[in-house]
Amino acid sequence: MSSETLDPGAPATLVIVGAGPRGTGLIERIAANAPELYAGSGLDIHLVDPHPPGAGRIWRAAQSPLLWMNSHAEDVTMFTDESVEMAGPVRPGPTLHEWAGIDGRTFADRQIQGSYLRWVHEQAVAALPPEITVHHHPGRALRVSGPRAGRQQVWLEGRDQPLSADLVVLALGHLDAELDEEQRELAAYADEHGLVHLPPDFTADSDLSALPAGEPVLVRGFGLAFVDLMVLLTEGRGGRYEGDTYVPSGREPVLYVGSRRGVPYHSKIGYDWTGERPPLPRFLGPAEIDGLLARPEGFDFRRDVWPLVEKELGFAHYHRLFTVHAERTAIAWTDFEEKYEAASAGAEREALVASAVPDPRDRLDLAVLDRPLDGVTYGSFEEFQEGLRGYVESDLSRRHDAAHSTDLAVFLGLLSVYGQLVRLGDIGSWWHGFFSYLASGPPGPRLRQLLALSRAGVLKFVGADMAVRAGDGVFRASSATVPGFSVEARALVEARLPEPTLRRALDPLLRELHADGAGENPDGLLRVDRADGRVLDRAGRPHPRRFALGPHTDGRTPGAFTRPRTGGPAFRQNDATARAALVFLRDLGADAVG
Repeated sequence: MSSETLDPGAPATLVIVGAGPRGTGLIERIAANAPELYAGSGLDIHLVDPHPPGAGRIWRAAQSPLLWMNSHAEDVTMFTDESVEMAGPVRPGPTLHEWAGIDGRTFADRQIQGSYLRWVHEQAVAALPPEITVHHHPGRALRVSGPRAGRQQVWLEGRDQPLSADLVVLALGHLDAELDEEQRELAAYADEHGLVHLPPDFTADSDLSALPAGEPVLVRGFGLAFVDLMVLLTEGRGGRYEGDTYVPSGREPVLYVGSRRGVPYHSKIGYDWTGERPPLPRFLGPAEIDGLLARPEGFDFRRDVWPLVEKELGFAHYHRLFTVHAERTAIAWTDFEEKYEAASAGAEREALVASAVPDPRDRLDLAVLDRPLDGVTYGSFEEFQEGLRGYVESDLSRRHDAAHSTDLAVFLGLLSVYGQLVRLGDIGSWWHGFFSYLASGPPGPRLRQLLALSRAGVLKFVGADMAVRAGDGVFRASSATVPGFSVEARALVEARLPEPTLRRALDPLLRELHADGAGENPDGLLRVDRADGRVLDRAGRPHPRRFALGPHTDGRTPGAFTRPRTGGPAFRQNDATARAALVFLRDLGADAVG
């Protein structure tokens, strides 16, 4: 317990920095848990965010209505259900499609999602006991100061006096960052030679006016940031689609896109689940996570964790194949399951699968899924364009055909695995990218638009491990996928979100935390206690009065909201943080009265 207590009769004070969906989810959990843990005591909650509560920066109304969510409306909820493993009570509520009264299979635009989030925020605030009040400060938090054993001060931009807080929770969301060394060199070259270099950014915030019509533009990144860029530079400039044909406005640049994989993220699955779900977790559950955490020497993700992930995803895949598509298998599921459980990774498991699953297309090969262009070369640039269009068409066909419902089973496996891995904390950045590539790709209609743009010559593919070099007054891109090919351009766009590291964050609050001794993992993320989100210092000690949730931490989750009935790791974290905060503040008040 802190050595400093509340003044008798004074309400406790909680400052939440970040009023987007994560901050809103935390308030919802405070409202749900307060009757049990904080009945009758006063509490002032101060929300600090320059953007409107609920929607925050990413989901604010002031962005193009052309930009969509990348999830079906029925797969978006801000409310807990019985699948969330947490100590607090379930408080059900509507999904996005139920609230908005739209078809569940719709990919809603972000303005609709922002409206939903604002409503959820209003409902969460209304559910608070009357003794708990919420105040919104529409500005930026610059730093947090104060002793470990005493009240904290949260300093706001444009305000001389800080907010005094008994507890602080950082729910900062996606943040801007300084350029890395390569990007700095490219940006400096662009300045010197009159070129355009757009750094990693939330695409809706990028100034795309510097990209001229008809000119080639190099684009690094093939994920969701690229999809937004593609939309804003085509339909956003007056182009339109007539069926599967794109009709240019004449104002579009020509986009040359590549990435590490050289292919777009996999399409969202376009059919519903039917029948029995795979019984998950099976090979990567609480017991396995407990075992990893108990290792005195620690664990290595690739050596110790990935084999469990691979086996779990394989189990989800083959459970679906054998129980629903048994005509494509050679032995009974009970026999395969027993042998699969006993088989070691590598050649033994591959031999089992080859003998039991005749068609290689029905086998799960995560390495090929992850890097489909590895070792693949094309004889010409045009041949690669045709080849990649065929790859995207095949992906679209498969992801919208329930005959391949093993893909949806793997998706459920990915969600189960993510929910377990969150407990491990520091697992490196590779897993998050792999998950997003397989499970968090664009809507199918976006990939059909991508194909139309490719056929229209507005979008061209560069290949895997796209290299960009500056020289002779231009940027030049190449890839081993098409040996000997390169393309020159006077503009380069880094189509991805900034890396949310402590050292490179432009957010002054995070930089001050780092200077004040906050711990960081090898990827530069803020270290937090896995149990309740308390910020850890460099010695691993949890700060009694500072918590953090979100993508800037090593406890990051797939998102602040989730698909219903899938466990919601973010909801579990919100509940744990809310309960820890309420208990701390309750005990602080009890000490004051005593």
